Amino acid sequence: MMDTCARGIRQQTAGWARTIKRQFPGGRGEAVASMTAVAALLLALAMGGCATPQRDAAIEAADPGRLPSAQKRVSVPGLRPCNDGAANTLHIDPSQPVNILVHGCNGSTGRFHALAEVLAFHGQQSACLAYNDRDSLMVSSGQLARAVDTLARYLDAPQITVIGHSMGGLVARKALIADRPEPVRNAQIDLRLVTVSAPFSGIAAARMCAAPALRVATLGLNDLVCWLVSGDNWYEITAASDFIRKPGSLAAQVSRHLKVVTDERGACRRRSDTGRCIESDTIFSLAEQRYPPVTRAALTTDVEVVAGHVEIVGESGVTPHKLIEVFQREGIVRATPPERQSAFQALLAQLYGQ
Repeated sequence: MMDTCARGIRQQTAGWARTIKRQFPGGRGEAVASMTAVAALLLALAMGGCATPQRDAAIEAADPGRLPSAQKRVSVPGLRPCNDGAANTLHIDPSQPVNILVHGCNGSTGRFHALAEVLAFHGQQSACLAYNDRDSLMVSSGQLARAVDTLARYLDAPQITVIGHSMGGLVARKALIADRPEPVRNAQIDLRLVTVSAPFSGIAAARMCAAPALRVATLGLNDLVCWLVSGDNWYEITAASDFIRKPGSLAAQVSRHLKVVTDERGACRRRSDTGRCIESDTIFSLAEQRYPPVTRAALTTDVEVVAGHVEIVGESGVTPHKLIEVFQREGIVRATPPERQSAFQALLAQLYGQ
């Protein structure tokens, strides 16, 4: 997706550069055209970095573990089973907690199929948020907040954990703040928030999208490029936006925010036969993931893990051992009984192809 996106942006930019040079003769036209090209390519690379884990659509769990028996079929707008099937119906045990998984950009509900199976093995049920990652992040977080409220109506004693990766972490936290339009209203919900590799300081590579001089000088073309790459959230992902600068306080129903920060320096997603890195897994820096108003907020635990951006959540050929270890240590995933260890390892091998 990144290569296709970048090629398209290059072609668009070349045309815009010619137009700009006609509008601004001489050196000024050259300078403005160059700035537009840089902004476009930086954003294309930034959003290409949001690539989510690949998944084998044929995967089925080898061992269903101890997942509670589904006693109720429910339909919750915005929530679906964690697969890429057409069904929207959730099968839940109302007496048990539910995990809601939120993918990042360029993702889908099926991206967290394997993680949902890991939870299922440990007797924990999940649903995935189905949202358009080109929508405004305020729109997507509102969709999630409403889904949490609706799901809670079907649970006897509602306990919900929201887990978001990458841009999904931004959506997840914003959904669970108190001072937002249409906040989660059910005061009886016991909520936990988990974010993984989320750029709470804004995406640094998208900074040119918020550059006032560039936006004026390009007569709006810079904004158009940014929108073509990212969609309606193009400005929200920058450090200059109120979405980032004013993260808000967590709602009273939230008992904890586990914030997993990944040190992605030098991480590689794909290597050649000779061992040379041909696709980096370094997407967000520690500075992009750590924003003091979020990191220092009450009830927030910041855990740093040395892992790549995709490596941390796993994909075909890469088992997320580090994330599972953190989740079990922090009580997000239940401990694996000793007598079930071999079955769990067999499941991981099937899910992640190792």
